[in-house]
Amino acid sequence: MTFKVNETPFGAPVDGLVGAIGNTPLIRLRRASEATGCTILGKAEFMQPGGSVKDRAGLGIIEDAERRGQLVPGEAGIVVEGTAGNTGIGLTLVANARGYKAIIVVPHTQSREKLDFLSMIGADLRLIDPAPLSSQGHYVHTSRRIAEELAGQGKRVIWANQFGNLANGQAHEATTGPEIWHQSAGRVDAFTCACGTGGTLVGVARALKARNPKVRIVLADPMGSGLYSWIKTGTVRAEGNSITEGIGQGSAVPGNLEVGRDVIDDAVQVTDPEALEQIYDLQIHEGLSIGGSAGINVAAAIRVAQQMGPGHTIVTILCDGGARYQSKIFNPEFLSARGLPVPPWLA
Repeated sequence: MTFKVNETPFGAPVDGLVGAIGNTPLIRLRRASEATGCTILGKAEFMQPGGSVKDRAGLGIIEDAERRGQLVPGEAGIVVEGTAGNTGIGLTLVANARGYKAIIVVPHTQSREKLDFLSMIGADLRLIDPAPLSSQGHYVHTSRRIAEELAGQGKRVIWANQFGNLANGQAHEATTGPEIWHQSAGRVDAFTCACGTGGTLVGVARALKARNPKVRIVLADPMGSGLYSWIKTGTVRAEGNSITEGIGQGSAVPGNLEVGRDVIDDAVQVTDPEALEQIYDLQIHEGLSIGGSAGINVAAAIRVAQQMGPGHTIVTILCDGGARYQSKIFNPEFLSARGLPVPPWLA
């Protein structure tokens, strides 16, 4: 049997890493859609060059620093950030492409896969003990001090500050939101995703509501985070705990989220078992391997679809891939020790 060669080009070549960031597919999640009578779509951010939605934030923050003259492409410069991992990966890759050095501060409790990847791509990785945001030992404060010390030595350096740097949310308002609108042909009734910094939720929300103010924006929150309570009551109050990494805030509202409170309509709370059910279901039935925060997002999208009723279109973010969490959410020993379900093919 012979096959005819498809001579239709996929698109024009892009310019390096930066040109490859964005324009990820919008995937219909078949089983979630059929179960709810809605169309549930996931933005496949695990297909970014660095493997996560945080590539967009990394690029947006560095380009903003360049516009301000804080960094100059091709000249020595340093990007410092405290992160749960994925933003550090995005920043490091963009920094490499621009000729900068990246110093990334991460709690040692984050998944081994992310830590190894950061080292592999050339980040100056600084592992610290986990600490609450109220402690000066928290990774945010530690990274800020490192940046200040380097600036005091006369170095050209930026503290990325993904939580408070509004270039984060602006990157999603300029790219992720318009992409979703275009790919869905403007048929979006609701958008939901979890928040670490709030940049994705608020940026996408602003882009969608600018095109249709009736689009419903719903924050998805894991247990152990106080953002659900903040949306519902105005007070940050956390209950329970979660194994998900990089999302949720227990004691404070990030700047990127706080400035966008007016575009958020509601919030839903998702447990680890609910998120894991969606992660494993997508893996074994639809061939989509996603991480913990994406599981929270899909579970939340199903909840929103059930609230709105059949016939609606709900969009969410598939933040990163499952391989980044093999030692945790695909590790039977880790799951069993916490009383969480183990996927049957690994039991």
